[in-house]
Amino acid sequence: MKILTCNSNRPLAEAISAYLGLPLTKASVRRFSDMEVFVEIQENVRGEDVFIVQSISYPANDNLMELLVTLDALKRSSARRVTAVMPYYGYARQDRKSAPRTPINHGTVHSNPTTPITTKGDRQIPGGSAAPGAGSGIMVLMIHGVMMARVRRFSDMEVFVEIHENVRGEDVFVIQSTSYPANDNLMELLVALDALRRSSARRVTAVIPYYGYARQDRKSSPRSPISAKLVANLITTAGAHRVLTLDLHAGQIQGFFDIPTDNLYAEPVLVKDIKENHAGQDLTMVSPDVGGVFRTRQIARRVDADLAIIDKRRERAGVSEVMNIIGDVAGRRCILVDDIVDSAGTLCNAAQALMDNGAEGVYAYVSHGVLSGGAVARVAASPIKMLVLTDSIVATEAVRLTHNVRQLTIAPLMAEAILRISEERSVSSLFG
Repeated sequence: MKILTCNSNRPLAEAISAYLGLPLTKASVRRFSDMEVFVEIQENVRGEDVFIVQSISYPANDNLMELLVTLDALKRSSARRVTAVMPYYGYARQDRKSAPRTPINHGTVHSNPTTPITTKGDRQIPGGSAAPGAGSGIMVLMIHGVMMARVRRFSDMEVFVEIHENVRGEDVFVIQSTSYPANDNLMELLVALDALRRSSARRVTAVIPYYGYARQDRKSSPRSPISAKLVANLITTAGAHRVLTLDLHAGQIQGFFDIPTDNLYAEPVLVKDIKENHAGQDLTMVSPDVGGVFRTRQIARRVDADLAIIDKRRERAGVSEVMNIIGDVAGRRCILVDDIVDSAGTLCNAAQALMDNGAEGVYAYVSHGVLSGGAVARVAASPIKMLVLTDSIVATEAVRLTHNVRQLTIAPLMAEAILRISEERSVSSLFG
């Protein structure tokens, strides 16, 4: 038998272990800067009877995700049996529908502003609180009337959603990026999906411009989870019939879902901007690592540019060292292309290496601007003349004020995809 704990109530877990005369199983439970959870079990648990002690108390969504990710890690580590020991069961007060079109989760809450929902015909498009960037744009583009919903919180951060209009038999699209704070935004999406499912919506599509946990798409070490698959299971179980997302970090994540999944590409939006702002220049499109070569090659082909690749070695998580540049960059305008910029270390190191090798100037086009920690300041001080992002993630005040960062809207692209899904037309034909 093994006893394991996460972060919500370690003193209780230690007391339980002491009473049983067992040491706590060694495990690392930590957070990324966007609050995504990563768990690594540091002892062999194959064939063991494992008990996880974790209360779902404040902050409820973070502690819940710690428990879920740990359960996934133990399942993948071949534990014989896993018991979740929850001294306090969060969301327990939300055990029934308190009003029409609510999930089974209700209680005393602190209110956020009412969230508008766009309607067009029988399509209804709620935007969660993480959707004011891409969400608002799509709402404006497709506005034909307004439906109202509320996304509210308990003081311990539990989520409550109430849909204020009838959605029975409707085709509903819920717009919500699972960016920082990742667990809170993910739970908003899951609770909204549950409310819509219980309200007899005909079909519910989760529109997720930025899919959090996408970088945890494989086991990075022994006894670690595959959280991207876990999140896919949660979204499906909550009630989504279909998923629409943008530039997944790894294409195989589409296969993690057992429901139809459409992965859009920001490429047309980025290519249009490159042609408008860099016409007539000697361009070289640069992939900051080997994994992004296919994406960069596609854009290079469409703008008739050369291709270069940065060969880098990552010494530890969040730190990268540029080693070599494959391709001709001397005297050329170089455009770095990537799907996610988080700490911005990779982009800034790559930009400096390109300048050191004689590049005329360095620009960067990235689909998802996570920009955690000191990333914005790092970009501002780097040789990058302009970092261009999409609005899949809401821009912070720091991003909006930085002289060399700007955003492109993906609203028309996602709105057209929503329209085609609702009308049962091809989505892939958007990309030729």
